[in-house]
Amino acid sequence: MAVIKLNFPTTEKEIRKLKVGDEVLLSGRIITGRDAAHKWMVEKHPKEVADVLKEGCIYHCGPIVKKHKDGSYSFVAAGPTTSIREEPYTPEVLRHYKVRAAIGKGGLAGGTLAACNKYGAVYLHAIGGLAAELAKCVVNVADVYKLAEFGVPEAMWVLDVVDFPTVVTMDSHNKSLHILIEKSSGKVHHKLIGV
Repeated sequence: MAVIKLNFPTTEKEIRKLKVGDEVLLSGRIITGRDAAHKWMVEKHPKEVADVLKEGCIYHCGPIVKKHKDGSYSFVAAGPTTSIREEPYTPEVLRHYKVRAAIGKGGLAGGTLAACNKYGAVYLHAIGGLAAELAKCVVNVADVYKLAEFGVPEAMWVLDVVDFPTVVTMDSHNKSLHILIEKSSGKVHHKLIGV
């Protein structure tokens, strides 16, 4: 299977071509967001991040960031954080901001899967434990929102990335690798334990 190259921002048409299991290299502009950012986006609907999010990609990431003498920033570590914490917010983020992809680890649940199908979005899994390697894909820190209020890990960092490696684990066709694995492992568990 060939690796798919995808540039952000992108379109619903391009996202709907993706299927569970596709390996995707992301390039273009993405934005980080964790718990505080998701709560802020859903409760306040801030206009300042709307343009970056539209047709864009949000990365569940709590980075380690270096500030340089000239005031610019660079990423030292950019590993994914556990996404399930964002499940209460993600369907609304996809709908309201027309976000086309979320990146994280561990997957999301049924509400997000339904929203991916309805609005044309995907969940992309990034490999945990590769934070320093993934930071090498960040070629530019273009902006940051809510740094003073949220702190470095929770701020919304606007990044330019090149060939950021991911795998589609929830697509826009109601398919979830997380659900498939849970079912198959449940069958094995039942066979081994008899419960």
